[in-house]
Amino acid sequence: MWKDLIGGLYADAEFAPPASDTEIDQIEGQLGQPVPNELRDLLRRTNGVQAEWGSGLVWSVQEIIDQNIEFRRNAEFAELYMYFDQLMFFGDNGGGDQFCYVRLPPGHNTGVHVWDHESDDRKWVAGSLTDYLQLRAGAEGDDWYK
Repeated sequence: MWKDLIGGLYADAEFAPPASDTEIDQIEGQLGQPVPNELRDLLRRTNGVQAEWGSGLVWSVQEIIDQNIEFRRNAEFAELYMYFDQLMFFGDNGGGDQFCYVRLPPGHNTGVHVWDHESDDRKWVAGSLTDYLQLRAGAEGDDWYK
């Protein structure tokens, strides 16, 4: 389903080989928060998707881990921005803004949010990963979510 959906939306989509559950579980182990079911399902089909001239539509397992750890441990970021511990970044727009899930109490559907690297704003942009992929594909420019 994911490859068909993404391939139909993005003519230049590049898919990586699938990630194993063991690899995906490393996200939870490293970041201390569960991987949303829809993201887990996508990563089981492709360990990341590049599209739109190389932007990270959905990052690989290792990039999700690396980027989130960098943001959480970077001393300069701690002085400039609010905490990142409740976010799980999974993609970017190629210009500095990043897409994420927000950890909220059980029962809350967080959907997909965007973190604006210039203002530190965190804004809801889509109700699901599918919505995010469709909205992003239908928009023109890197700032479709503003």
